[in-house]
Amino acid sequence: MRVLAIADTHGNFSKIPAILERAGEVDAILVAGDMTNFGPDRKARELLDVLVASCKRVMAVPGNCDPRGVLKVIQNSGVISLHDSALTLNDITFIGLGGSNPTPFGTPFELSEAEIKEILSRLLGKASGRIVLLSHAPPRNTLDATAHGNVGSVAIREILDYVDLVICGHIHEARGIQKVGDTQIVNPGPAAKGFAALITINKEIKTELIGLKMKL
Repeated sequence: MRVLAIADTHGNFSKIPAILERAGEVDAILVAGDMTNFGPDRKARELLDVLVASCKRVMAVPGNCDPRGVLKVIQNSGVISLHDSALTLNDITFIGLGGSNPTPFGTPFELSEAEIKEILSRLLGKASGRIVLLSHAPPRNTLDATAHGNVGSVAIREILDYVDLVICGHIHEARGIQKVGDTQIVNPGPAAKGFAALITINKEIKTELIGLKMKL
């Protein structure tokens, strides 16, 4: 399976056509949240309509900067809503977690670590085969470094041994690929700046970051 992973458009979709052209034909597009920049909800629909026109199978979760109403937008747009949900395709189970662990900024969609742990435990109980987690927030100490320290989710970190791949976003400056044990974690970088990732899931998981080198 060949998938395109994007995150963090924040209402700026100007680079999406170039990303889609660069990606070519894919089996699915995975959207790791922050489609809007604190709303409005309809901005998420604008993005999802473009993606669905390019690929019939789009899976998405909202980010912490998306109002919770974006969940309904996803569900009503012909897109597979993966927040607190699971979908098995062949031998791959996709599970999803929207929002983020608490931030200092009180953003619209935040969950406590206890809530995250409960959601992930429930989803893992439904999963079989290879498991892909689509999450806006990264695991703690993994592609989550900021000027103020590591800000990823402890609860996500605790379940890494049970998943094969984590696709996340949230921390724009932490674009990259990291392995923790046998688990690959991918932050494709902000799509608002033209960044994305192409991931092939076969016997091995191979990831290519696409877009120009990021200037921090």
